[in-house]
Amino acid sequence: MTKIFLGSDDEKGAQLKRNLIKHCISEGSVSIAEFSKEIGLSVPTVTKIVGELIEDGYLRDNGKMGTTGGRRPSTFGLNPKAGYMVGIDVARQHFHIAIMDFKGDIVDFIQDLEFVLKANAESFRSMCRIVKDEVAKAGISWDDILGVGVSLSGRVNPETGYSLTYFVSDDLPLNELFEKEFGVPVGIENDSRAMAYGEYISLGKKADRNTIVVNLSWGLGMGMVLDGELYYGKSGFSGEIGHFPVLDNDIICRCGKVGCLETGASGSALHRMIIEELESGRTSSLSKSYSQNGNVELHEILDAIEDGDMLAIEGIETIGATLGRGLAGVLNIFNPGMVIIGGRLIVGKDYLMLPLKTAVNKHSLSKVSTDTKFRLSTLGRKAASVGDCLLSRKRFLGI
Repeated sequence: MTKIFLGSDDEKGAQLKRNLIKHCISEGSVSIAEFSKEIGLSVPTVTKIVGELIEDGYLRDNGKMGTTGGRRPSTFGLNPKAGYMVGIDVARQHFHIAIMDFKGDIVDFIQDLEFVLKANAESFRSMCRIVKDEVAKAGISWDDILGVGVSLSGRVNPETGYSLTYFVSDDLPLNELFEKEFGVPVGIENDSRAMAYGEYISLGKKADRNTIVVNLSWGLGMGMVLDGELYYGKSGFSGEIGHFPVLDNDIICRCGKVGCLETGASGSALHRMIIEELESGRTSSLSKSYSQNGNVELHEILDAIEDGDMLAIEGIETIGATLGRGLAGVLNIFNPGMVIIGGRLIVGKDYLMLPLKTAVNKHSLSKVSTDTKFRLSTLGRKAASVGDCLLSRKRFLGI
């Protein structure tokens, strides 16, 4: 099967096929009559198009539809074996890989592969070799991979293919560097936007077309789905909520400025707070690790929250309250229907969400906040890599 979807079709015919596949993505199994009604074409014409898509391997016959009476119509849906998408979510000291079939189901997820990505070509080539090895271990031939999506922290412009965090060459955009190694189309994306897309699409009909997704991990990011589409801004750098100047704490952010929300609401902020408390002599289940190593890792703090450690719980409550203050401003500006909190710190659950919602109610306009639903991520640590896969399929199909 070609790596370019509908590459030889005339544009009108190609668009009709895209419309059919898009309808299958949202509805699952669909009958010829339902296709006909959806795209406004005759049954014979739709039957012909569906037959071509089955012949090309993109659709399959899912059997007869159950009805209350009369002749049962055949239904058609995406063929999961038409090909696979690979999503790569790059974090500070590791990365995750998701492998998604053409239908949109995740067939494998490989978590926490230890790797520190550096801004040089050899580091990228090394990561690509690891990815291809993991796909092979999953029993999938690389020849069946239709596209790859890569999400990275920091400022990423998917249109130009450049990342300001991992800048390698003026002449070669990052996505082209990946494409040389992978041999398939590759798109790059900011990790928070990839997370937002993954969460939004995975909710299906429960999703709100105006959704804010917050990535509360070591740093603080945000992805925005506005009117059903990811919002990028002029330069592709939208969603930098972590650098919203709302705090008066005189702490220098990693961006070099002072007062950024990330300095009070992030994993790095939680880590700093806990270390300061341990230094002052606070007793905690973390005290032993701190006395032995002079430090505690973020994962130890998160484990302590789940184990009920009071110091760690107080820390995550402070994070929630500070984040809620920043989100109040976001709600006042965008008036979203849903806010999803994702990232590593959501292990705090109610310890995080209760002070967050209290702060939102305190600082936002009441008519705004009462119409917004808050929820924790449904995908957890898979969110960004699932979003990478879905965005890769979207690009491949041209929808």
